[in-house]
Amino acid sequence: MTIEFRSSPTASLGVEVELSLVDRETRALTSAATDTLADISADGAEHPALKHELFESTVEVITGVCDTVAGARSDLEAGIDELRGAAFQRGVGLLCSGTHPFSSYRELQISPSERYHQLVDDMQWPVRRLAINGIHFHVGVRSGEKCIATVNSLTTFLPLFLALSASSPYWDGQDTGLASARTKIFEGLPTAGLPPQLHSWSEFEEFLDALIRAEAIESVREVWWDIRPHPDFGTVELRMCDGMPTMTEITGVAALAQCLVAWMDDQIDRGEPLPGVREWVVRQNKWLAARYGLDTELIVDDRGNRRPARDLVDELVDLLGDTAARLGCADELLTLRDLVRTGNSAERQRRIVAAGGSLVDVTTALQKELSTDAPLV
Repeated sequence: MTIEFRSSPTASLGVEVELSLVDRETRALTSAATDTLADISADGAEHPALKHELFESTVEVITGVCDTVAGARSDLEAGIDELRGAAFQRGVGLLCSGTHPFSSYRELQISPSERYHQLVDDMQWPVRRLAINGIHFHVGVRSGEKCIATVNSLTTFLPLFLALSASSPYWDGQDTGLASARTKIFEGLPTAGLPPQLHSWSEFEEFLDALIRAEAIESVREVWWDIRPHPDFGTVELRMCDGMPTMTEITGVAALAQCLVAWMDDQIDRGEPLPGVREWVVRQNKWLAARYGLDTELIVDDRGNRRPARDLVDELVDLLGDTAARLGCADELLTLRDLVRTGNSAERQRRIVAAGGSLVDVTTALQKELSTDAPLV
């Protein structure tokens, strides 16, 4: 099976953000996606930047192919503003987090798309539980071989992406004890989780061919790895992140994704080895990030030595400084230093409850953070 990788000449950037629709009075999830999107596209045509997701309580906002993080931010803000205006007329608010703090997946309606209904019919309970929201980052890569090498190395850094974005401590009205419950819920899908270490583009083609022949998947769209090659877009797609409540957080992590891929491209061109650790280290670090977020100490070598995640983020920002300056996203990358100090969304949500607030208050705060682009600390 031959799969064309539509190479990208530069480290272009695309971002996909899944937003929850909530009733502005009760703060609960509300099934308003179809009606709200119809209000925006009166002629019935699909909106280029606003899409249905699995549940009627979610809308995905996507960017075009952008050269810079600032361009991606502009696209996202335009889409969110348009969605917010239509949603407001229906008494609906918006928020972005890995899970809704108290609404139950049992009460949600599936979107009308035949694809989603087929997915539920095929996979049943693991799909019905997917009342979760994430953010995906696409970064352009110049060849399929470079894409495979980049995916292999980027896997080492996925726990840091998760620690920075973790925003799902609450699930179905309960504190899960995790920073990212979304991560563990999503892992219930048969092709979700960490990718295998592949050695070449041809091995990736063989892998997909086998799964399609076995009728396990229909296309690469059903390979829900935490990071995957996307042949049609010519990108590496990072799928590790929880939804993040502020645009500054989203664009800070977008800058990290774009810079890491571009830095690895330079390393490959210079013949330098890419960073990497054993599979067991990545797997354990992913668990540590899901459990503790930025408060964890991640394993940094095969001997089991550990270092604080916050320190590792600071060092990565330093490493990528020159790359960020070249890509025009130095300011966005530097915001990650603030994020490790103020805490990710999971930490901020728990502070509200620790101070006597309810989960309704948490949901109210998440809406406010999205609208004001200011973390409530």
